[in-house]
Amino acid sequence: MNRFKKYTIFIAGVIILSLLSISSFAQNKGKYRVNFLGDTVRNRSYVAPPSGLSPEQELLRIIGSKFPTPTINYNPDATPKFWTIGLLDEIGFSQVSLSNWAAGGEGSVALNAYVNAMANYEKGKMYWDNRLQLGYGFVQSFDVGYRKSDDRIVFDSKWGYRAYKKFYFSAALNFKTQFSPGFDYDKNNNKKRKSGFLAPGYGTLGIGVDYKPGAGKVLILSFYPLTGGVTIVRADSALRVKYGNEYDKMVRWQIGAQFSATFQKEIVKNLKVASQFSVFSDYMGKPDNLIINWDVQIDYKINKYFRGALRTNLIYNDKVKITTKSGREVARVQFKEIFSLNFSYTIGEFKK
Repeated sequence: MNRFKKYTIFIAGVIILSLLSISSFAQNKGKYRVNFLGDTVRNRSYVAPPSGLSPEQELLRIIGSKFPTPTINYNPDATPKFWTIGLLDEIGFSQVSLSNWAAGGEGSVALNAYVNAMANYEKGKMYWDNRLQLGYGFVQSFDVGYRKSDDRIVFDSKWGYRAYKKFYFSAALNFKTQFSPGFDYDKNNNKKRKSGFLAPGYGTLGIGVDYKPGAGKVLILSFYPLTGGVTIVRADSALRVKYGNEYDKMVRWQIGAQFSATFQKEIVKNLKVASQFSVFSDYMGKPDNLIINWDVQIDYKINKYFRGALRTNLIYNDKVKITTKSGREVARVQFKEIFSLNFSYTIGEFKK
């Protein structure tokens, strides 16, 4: 019984001391502060930090300030760009005036203009290239009058899908014609019409394979075993016969195969060369009588606005008859060369 009383008195004393401690802390809580080294300091008034944070929050702020703040560099992904669009404009002008010139000659004004526009699309394994070329030039002689020196409309469109490494399934469309009538002149300056808009007009659509052995589009070899061709001559019957159509038919269709090679590269700084060669064999006619087209373009950039340009066009088509000096009409190699110094201006992302 005495032992029970001792335990009871001991427990009651512990409870009383605990209550007294709590009461003392409540009366003096303004005189306690927590030292950030971990011990409790008494008899000093607590002062709230200037930031207005609670002691716990201030403690966390100070601990956090001891470590460097991580910097997150966030660069949002740019919107994917699939189209490349550009335009090249060139214009060249020359003028000659003679008065009492002993060596002879003819005064003239000459103008050449050239536009090359492109719109190319590329996404993943697929690409779609489009190009439109427009050229026109003339010489106005003060003695013999107006003469056309250049006239062309050329549109190319090619779609491709990568099948295996450097091989692409592809389809290519090409169309060529001119703006205005062209004439032949005899020694008496009498003219005879020889061409016009859609007289002739040539179109081809081929399906096959492209091979790109190098990086980018420096060299492209194309073979289209299934190619449809059309020759349009909308003028009189004499011109239709001249370009291989029957005299009473404006349109002549062809089915054959076509091979082409395209090359473009900056050989040295500011000097670019582009060449396109194509051969077409007509299954419906004489497959061994090949139709050949070869275009070469050499550009030298003089400065931002001026450049020199050399363009050549070679054509052989046994259906097209050329009048010789003796008056006979036979198939001949056609060749045209234009050299000019031009004012040049590009828009967008034009690439040769």
